[in-house]
Order: sequence, then C-alpha cells, then structure tokens
Amino acid sequence: MRHLSPIKTVLLTLFVVGALAVSWGVVREYRVIERIWFSWHVFWQASDAQALGFDDYEVVVEASVIDGLEDNVSALSYDPDRKTLFTVTNKDPELVELSLEGRILRRIPLTGFGDAEAVEYISPGIYVISDEHSQRLIKVQVDDDTLFLDAADAEQLTLGIDAGGNNGFEGLAYDNRGRRLFVAKERRPVQILEVRGFPNPDDSTPNILEVTSSQQRNAGLFVRDLSSLQFDERSGHLLALSDESRQILELDTQGRPVGNVSLSKGSMGLSKSVPQAEGIAMGEDGTLYLVSEPNLFYVFRKQ
Repeated sequence: MRHLSPIKTVLLTLFVVGALAVSWGVVREYRVIERIWFSWHVFWQASDAQALGFDDYEVVVEASVIDGLEDNVSALSYDPDRKTLFTVTNKDPELVELSLEGRILRRIPLTGFGDAEAVEYISPGIYVISDEHSQRLIKVQVDDDTLFLDAADAEQLTLGIDAGGNNGFEGLAYDNRGRRLFVAKERRPVQILEVRGFPNPDDSTPNILEVTSSQQRNAGLFVRDLSSLQFDERSGHLLALSDESRQILELDTQGRPVGNVSLSKGSMGLSKSVPQAEGIAMGEDGTLYLVSEPNLFYVFRKQ
C-alpha cells in the first residue's frame, strides 16, 4: 500500500477539516436542520390544522409601485376601524397610511423614533412603533387631526435583548384577546418574544410587565431572518415573514408549524419573486397584504 508523505497527510487533513467546517457553516447559515424539523411537523399535521390554506391564495396585485414613496417601507398593519393599512419608512421616518389598493392617504412625520422598523394596530387610534437599533417599543395615538408624532411624548418600553447592530425588532403583531404583543427579533438569534403589559390596556389599573419567549417555537424557525409578523384572531395562528428566505410561515397556538409558502416566482401565481419582503398584514376577510422594499405593494386572496 502506498503511504502519503507527512506533508501530504497534513494537507489532506486540513482539506477535510476545512470542507467539514464549510459544510457545517452552510448548515448553520441556511438553518437546514430547522428546515427539516419544520417540514416534518407540517407533514404530520392533520389536514384541518392549517387555518389559512396557503395553497388557495393567488396574487391579485403584484409589485404595484406605491407612488410618492421612494424611501424603504418597513412593516405593514391593517386597521379594522379605518379599513386602511399603515406602514413606516426608516429614512426620514414617517408613519404612512395606505388604502387597500396601495395608494398613499396621508403621511405623518416621526420625530425621535430612530430607526422605525415596524408598526402595529392595537385598538382604535392606538399603535405601537418599534425602533430597531435601540430596541424600543413606542405607543402612539393617531386620529384624523394628527400632523406629527414625537417619541418624547409617548409611552415607551426598552428591551435590551442581544442588543446591538442592525438585528433588532423587525416585526410586531398583537393578540387582542390574549393582550399580548409579539415582537420579532430579526436575527442573531432569530426569535419571537411575547410582551404582556405593554401597551397598558387600562391606564387606571396597575400594570404588570411580562416578557417571555418560547424555545420550542424559536427552535423550529428555519428562516434566516424575520421581517414581519401577523396574528390571526380567528385561528390564533401567527404568521412570520422572512425576507432572506422568501417565506411566510404559519405557526399554531402552541408555536408548532402548520404551513408555509414561498414568495419566489411561480408560487401563488407570482410572475417574479418578491425582491425584499418587509411587511405583511391580513384583512378581516383573510386577504393578505404585503410590502417589499423599496416601495412595492402586493395583494393575495383566496380563490
């Protein structure tokens, strides 16, 4: 048997170790193990467990440009009282109200909000806006006469969870019955927090703040990042949007996966992949609305 020289043996060993390191890096970066776990659980769910049925959705408005917006839109929230949508821009920050067709209805300048990345409807006239870098949640009040919003005048909550860099709070969703605010941390690590007690639903009563996170739910998130959340009051399911993975995930009340759908070309009738999905919202009839940077608007309906 021919033996390798010591130098060749060392080089071969280094090559094998390097190949294994690269392979493990790919597995970690693309969350391959988590993806397999997610797919396995979806496969074994009962057919009636999936509340939304992504297979029935088709795009009806695709990549419509939001005229008047050139800055990057971040997040999306449906207001059931006004029958409109709200988004935020993080360059020269504004709170922007949109029609259900994606037209700008009004723009409200934001002062002192830093890097505004998400907005969520809480109750009539009440919203929460997130500041990604400082990990602040800011409660604001908006009515027909609101001309601007100043964070200095607002109730705030700061959560320093793995703070630093551009990996803060990217998505918000509110469970009105459970009185809990879901907060998506974009990456490092990808996780979903639950905040109870903010915003305080009743200023006349003592407020107890509670922040929790489900390890089971977070462990199954195979996506590389989180950019937006949506809570479905009817089913109690949570939708999680990922820009880099081009996915919408559906999680049940226990945080277990029950469905997912791609935002790539061909899925749900898309003629082109969604370039950078940043916000998702759901209307009362189940219609899905989505925005993508820098200023694209999408609508998906069940057929």
